[in-house]
Amino acid sequence: MSERKVLNKYYPPDFDPSKIPKLKLPKDRQYVVRLMAPFNMRCKTCGEYIYKGKKFNARKETVQNEQYLGLPIFRFYIKCTRCLAEITFKTDPENTDYAMEHGATRNFQAEKLIEEEEKRFQKEREEEELNNPMKVLENRTKDSKMEMDILENLQELKELNQRQANVDFESMLGVYRETEEEMKMREKEEDENQIREMLAEAQKRRRVADSDSEEETTSDVPKARLDMKPTDILTKFSYPNKKLCGEKSDKDAKSRSSLSGLIRRKTDPETKVNSAASVGKFSDGGETADHKKSDITHCTDIKNQCEKAPHSTVSTCHKSIGPSGTCVSSLSLLGAYTDSEDSQ
Repeated sequence: MSERKVLNKYYPPDFDPSKIPKLKLPKDRQYVVRLMAPFNMRCKTCGEYIYKGKKFNARKETVQNEQYLGLPIFRFYIKCTRCLAEITFKTDPENTDYAMEHGATRNFQAEKLIEEEEKRFQKEREEEELNNPMKVLENRTKDSKMEMDILENLQELKELNQRQANVDFESMLGVYRETEEEMKMREKEEDENQIREMLAEAQKRRRVADSDSEEETTSDVPKARLDMKPTDILTKFSYPNKKLCGEKSDKDAKSRSSLSGLIRRKTDPETKVNSAASVGKFSDGGETADHKKSDITHCTDIKNQCEKAPHSTVSTCHKSIGPSGTCVSSLSLLGAYTDSEDSQ
């Protein structure tokens, strides 16, 4: 078994090949071979298409009484993949191809038919020119005329190609790009102008609304209060025209209404009781009259001193003496003012 795959085998010196018995086999013996379909074909029985290159387990045999230049011709038997009908074709060494015999028709052989037609026409022409010199001249004139026509057609095609070559496609594309960019820039500018106009209109509307609101607020607030300072209300409305405690003015009601919104006194039960008792004392007897007289005389003296003193010391002079005889500031009087909203 080791000598099964070797190339050269051992032959003994007494080997005689004529002594080997020869097998008597038939000449049309068939062999099973594996092959591929050499061309596209269609089965005649079922119409199945068999494409080129499909593999088959075929039977091969040598065709009897047919040779080409001493070359044997082989026949192959295959079966249809659908209906199992038998299809046969054989080799064609003359045309280096295969020829269809039975069971199917060959497809896509137009090129082969054209080649065969050209060969046949060329053969007939050679036979005519062999014994007729005038036919040779006619054929030559036809061939020259055909060549001239072909050359003219080629020249026309070249001219057309040159005309198309003169057109510069790159320059055309460049011009198109420039125009497209200009259109985009114009659209951007138009959009920006529209946005600016809209913003200007919105600003105008805001200004008009703000001016209207300012006019409304200024019309509601009196002019005298616009020029006032926040601290002027304590001196101007509490002591208008530098009038002191004992003197009465026409604007007392206005000062009380304005001060009532600013100052609120904390009311305790003890203070209410003391205020009620003091009111009762002042309203009953002679003590009230004595207190009033002393307060009036003291206020007149303070008024005279304030009129003589400079303007910077006026705020320090605005003091009054309470019922107990102590000196009380103007802020403390406001805090103890009995006619405010809390006391009511």
